[in-house]
Amino acid sequence: MKMVDFEPAQDVSRVHRSIFSDQQIFDLEMKYLFEGGWVFLALDSQLPNPHDFMVTRIGRQEILLMRDRGGEIGAFYNTCPHRGAQICSLRQGNSPLHVCPYHSWSFDSDGRNRSIKAKSNGAYSAAFLEQGHDLHPIARFESYRGFLFGSLSADVSSLDSYLGDVRTLLDLAIDQSDGGLEVLPGTVTYTYRANWKLQLENSADGYHVTSTHPTYMKIAQDRATEDADETGVGGVWDRANTLTEESEDSARGGSFGFANGHVLAWGSVPMVPSHPLFERRFELEAQFGRAKAEWMFYFRNLTLFPNAQVADNLASILRIIRPIAPDLTEMVAYCIAPKGESAAARRRRLRQYEDFFNPSGLATPDDLVAYEGCQAGHAIDGCAGWLQGYERGVAARMDGPSESARDLGIVPLHSVEGNALLNDETVFQTYYQAWSERLGPELFKLSEEAR
Repeated sequence: MKMVDFEPAQDVSRVHRSIFSDQQIFDLEMKYLFEGGWVFLALDSQLPNPHDFMVTRIGRQEILLMRDRGGEIGAFYNTCPHRGAQICSLRQGNSPLHVCPYHSWSFDSDGRNRSIKAKSNGAYSAAFLEQGHDLHPIARFESYRGFLFGSLSADVSSLDSYLGDVRTLLDLAIDQSDGGLEVLPGTVTYTYRANWKLQLENSADGYHVTSTHPTYMKIAQDRATEDADETGVGGVWDRANTLTEESEDSARGGSFGFANGHVLAWGSVPMVPSHPLFERRFELEAQFGRAKAEWMFYFRNLTLFPNAQVADNLASILRIIRPIAPDLTEMVAYCIAPKGESAAARRRRLRQYEDFFNPSGLATPDDLVAYEGCQAGHAIDGCAGWLQGYERGVAARMDGPSESARDLGIVPLHSVEGNALLNDETVFQTYYQAWSERLGPELFKLSEEAR
């Protein structure tokens, strides 16, 4: 039995419910997706100074990122080579020296062993003294314009090859400032009781917005009549309305699916004053041309498969997905922004982030309730087992680039483009095709055993 079944010639587009709850499938995901390939780790702007450090994860493995005294960032397993204790228990900070809390072996910010406590009195063998005692670096660690990625496997392609044309979409965010992006102060970490892939789907899902977030949409509409000069939040309706009003003449929208599972969902909204970039619209157009400047104002939800999402719409957010169990997922979210924007633009960006994306805001709680409802529904017996949420947009899907993709100079594997009410769901197929390829023979073996 297949777990994922996409056969366009037979008009079949479906995913089996079990992939959201099966423990064996989850274990394969950890091994082959998260610990067997590239995953996003952090932005280098989160470690701006020598000796800055932060702890993150690749699958089930805890990773220590450190910027050394010379300014280079390294990625190491957060475990002492002596007896395996965690070297760093803090999530983030600055220290030129990390001392193991168990036996006081110490390490520089470049991962090199600085000292072994009472080494001269240890009666160590010559073989031990000749061994290396540094922290263990991960197999691969690379950066694309400040986006840091790591892999526990050395047997992966280059990062540039893995990202492909998605680099152009990252550029749309990075190039909003000559100084690139920064993470604004404050981190939000939360969990939900459902599978991690529901977050993947939701970020590229425009179909749910008016159903799941009616309170937010109503408040945004009411605020459109208010003076929004101070916060800019009331003006959000000017942008959101173009993507939700029931009109064939509404804005354009669509999706791109790329190799390796990356996707973009987008909507062409105008350059309105509520956008934090509005004050720089002419400057951006002069620097990058009309097409790219317009794309910077579009609603864009980009997923870097398998674990990161960069959304640039009501505000700008970076999400990092960490699966913990088949039915438990941790999310880490940051508000991100172009460096050097004005105080007014920064204030507008923060208020809109708090309004929509923050777990205490008006949208994220709605999504989490929906995820947990899906997880509960997947467990109900008596259903055929297959979900039908991958058909919307099939008749509009095309191989290669759409007109809008060509405007950006990118060549996705698949494109969908239409009016904003199309709300394509075939883009999810990109996730699951990459998912199937990466899990490969092990997934086939598991499904055969289940027959």
